[in-house]
Amino acid sequence: MKILVIQGPNLNILGHRDPRIYGNVTLEQIHKNMQDMAAQNQVELEFFQSNFEGEIIDKIQECVGGEYSGLIINPAAYAHTSVAIADAIASCGIPCVEVHLSNIFAREDFRNKSYTAAVSAGIISGFGAFGYHLALISLFQIINEIKAISEAQQKNS
Repeated sequence: MKILVIQGPNLNILGHRDPRIYGNVTLEQIHKNMQDMAAQNQVELEFFQSNFEGEIIDKIQECVGGEYSGLIINPAAYAHTSVAIADAIASCGIPCVEVHLSNIFAREDFRNKSYTAAVSAGIISGFGAFGYHLALISLFQIINEIKAISEAQQKNS
C-alpha cells in the first residue's frame, strides 16, 4: 500500500510560522513521525510540498492509474479558494483525508468553507501535528474497508 501526502503553501516553514496557531513542529518532523507509523503498518509514504496550485493539481492527477491507495492532503489556504484542487481530488479515484493543523472553524470566517473537504472522505482539523497521525489511521481504515468490499464482491461473482 502506498499513500501520497501533499502539503500545501507555507507548510514548508512550519516551526517558524506563527507557532501560536501552527505549533513548533517542523514539516520534516511531521513527515518523520508519519514514516515511523507507516513503517509499523507496512505502508509506503510519498511526500510532496508545493506553494503552487498547479503543481499540487499535477501531483494529485498522478494518483489516477493505481500507484497510490490513498491521499492525505493539507491544502492549507487553497482549501478555501481552490475549486481546481477540489476537482482534481474528486477525479483522482482514491480516498482522500484532509488535514489542517489549526481548527479552521474557530478562525476567520473565510476559513470556515473548505472546497476540498467537500470531496474528501473526511477532514481532521485542530489537532496540530497529531492530526496527521489521525489521518493515517483514518485512511488505513477506509482503504481496508474498500479492499474488504472489493474482495467480497469478487467472491460473490
